[in-house]
Amino acid sequence: MNQQESIEYAKKYLADLLSFFGINVDIEASMDEEVIELSVPSTEINSLLIGKNAETLRSMQLILSSVLRNQGAAVTRINIDIADYKKQRAEKVAKQAREWIEEVLRTGDSHVAHLNAADRRIVHHVASEYPNIQTFSEGEGRDRKIIIAQQSS
Repeated sequence: MNQQESIEYAKKYLADLLSFFGINVDIEASMDEEVIELSVPSTEINSLLIGKNAETLRSMQLILSSVLRNQGAAVTRINIDIADYKKQRAEKVAKQAREWIEEVLRTGDSHVAHLNAADRRIVHHVASEYPNIQTFSEGEGRDRKIIIAQQSS
């Protein structure tokens, strides 16, 4: 299954999955850096589809990624966003990261944050905008954390 077929398959699979919840919406699908991006518009059951701490959302991504792998798809990485939840979350995390970085620059003290993988990626990306800041992750599994520090000269 080539890239375009992978995108169409993922879009249809998610639409079928949502239909079990009684949701029939137009899902937008695109490709961004080897990741299939699926965007679901707002519905009356956003909170159910997103779940506590976005667990349901991540579970749907995992299922869809597994299905694509089993189908021999060219692209198997999936990002599902429901009602712009992830976009808004990313903006919030980026804003918080900038505050942490400013604090590190002001005090010289490192900052440690316990974040999930997606949020750590956002912090790493924001930190890359600052030439004198470095970030790195430490720990394993759920205990993984990000450290924001000034670069040593």
